[in-house]
Amino acid sequence: MARNREPVLKRCRALGLEPSVLGIAKKSNRDNSKANRKISEYGLQLREKQKAKFIYGVLEKQFRIYFAKSSRQQGIAGENLLRMLESRLDNVVFRLGFARTRQEARQIVGHKLILVNGKRVNIPSYRVKVGDVIEVREKSLNLQRFKDILEVTDTRIVPEWLTTDHENLKGTVNSLPNREQIDVPVNETLIVELYSK
Repeated sequence: MARNREPVLKRCRALGLEPSVLGIAKKSNRDNSKANRKISEYGLQLREKQKAKFIYGVLEKQFRIYFAKSSRQQGIAGENLLRMLESRLDNVVFRLGFARTRQEARQIVGHKLILVNGKRVNIPSYRVKVGDVIEVREKSLNLQRFKDILEVTDTRIVPEWLTTDHENLKGTVNSLPNREQIDVPVNETLIVELYSK
């Protein structure tokens, strides 16, 4: 399986991202001297696409599939794309505060620790629907791992489109997010322009 093994802080610096967007508390001490360099229009579009891919942990082929699906749906293609990325199971687990980072959420899902509507799901790209109940399976509730995670994520604000119960490690999808509820620093119109060339 393909994986991006580049150091996270280095990648954040290159893309002009704050590590806190990914759920990482570290800060980079280096300043990006290339940040003031003039970038072409294509370069800006490519950077926005790379940001979205990096934030959600999606590779190129899967990202293209998401874009193709979002452009066939009704509405604005860029908003549809972000909505699809936000409704991935690994992202929802991260947003509910059951994981410190999206990478950790992906691992938790892959290790079959998450139930969706009472059924075990181990596919990080599984798309949740309105009304889905996401919970940590009963056997794993008392793991030290989740106690440590909750200490870190207890103060994290859960988006309006989700409700969470930290005591029982359970959450519900109230609705799919609209653009105002997605706080990711990505300009989706540039991604649409890049793919529509």
